[in-house]
Amino acid sequence: QVQLVESGGGLVQPGGSLRLTCVASGSIFSIRVMGWYRQAPGKQRELVAGITSGGSPNYVDSVKGRFTISRDNAKKTVYLQMNSLKPEDTAVYYCNSPSPYDPRDLGRYSTTLYNWGQGTQVTVSS
Repeated sequence: QVQLVESGGGLVQPGGSLRLTCVASGSIFSIRVMGWYRQAPGKQRELVAGITSGGSPNYVDSVKGRFTISRDNAKKTVYLQMNSLKPEDTAVYYCNSPSPYDPRDLGRYSTTLYNWGQGTQVTVSS
């Protein structure tokens, strides 16, 4: 089965940057769309960014222009570069594969293919 491991979170001041990394096991990663989700306290988990196997990205409006999703299929890895971070970005961030993938699901929960990893905590605070 595919296993997902997220890393790169931490505590950062508003306006700062972080780069999250997701490493996936298994052979399906290279042909599957991948996405980053986040869940803030008291909020539903939401899809904030998705990227197709060919590298085409989509973002929820709240992170557009600040976050960049990318992937390295050879390394079975997906990244989320987060710039100009805001306190509202504080959440646990997870990666997974939306299935099926629909960009209209950005900003809300979508059905996912794999089991959830542990996620990585991002805290934006002054």
